Amino acid sequence: MKMESLVALLVFLVITAPSHAGTAGLPLHESPRVLPDLAFFNGDGAPVTFKAWRGKVILLNIWATWCAPCRKEMPTLDRLQRELGGDRFEVVALSIDRAGPGVVRKFFDEIGIKHLRLFIAESRVVMRGLKVAGLPTTILAGPEGRELGRFIGPAEWDTPEMLAFFRKIIRNNK
Repeated sequence: MKMESLVALLVFLVITAPSHAGTAGLPLHESPRVLPDLAFFNGDGAPVTFKAWRGKVILLNIWATWCAPCRKEMPTLDRLQRELGGDRFEVVALSIDRAGPGVVRKFFDEIGIKHLRLFIAESRVVMRGLKVAGLPTTILAGPEGRELGRFIGPAEWDTPEMLAFFRKIIRNNK
């Protein structure tokens, strides 16, 4: 089997694997990892880096409008932001759509996303910089900008179990 075919198969299996994050929480690393301070853009086209969230726990979701599992989980991320978003926690939905922010805005409008801010990045920079193997990939980062955990694949981010999990993370990362 050619290397490209093997990689494509692996990405497919990761993307279509059943989600286990919805019931037990997001898998945490044994110790926090360095999260590169990559640059990307907000919905107005202004540059942003992860330093903008220092002091907050963030749930960084890397996604694209062409990714079916990403599209399915987006409303759960919006509800999570509505429920817990504030001065200590934020869901950062980072699109890697090459078509630009217009396609993301249209998608947000179509499905009624009200609580997530629009962020967009060049896919190559994000995929390499964050070592993303498949979409969606969700990274939990602490207030000092270090990666606490990672989940590859879709999840239901607003279940009672997940809300309790995130409340505990926020409480333990003051």
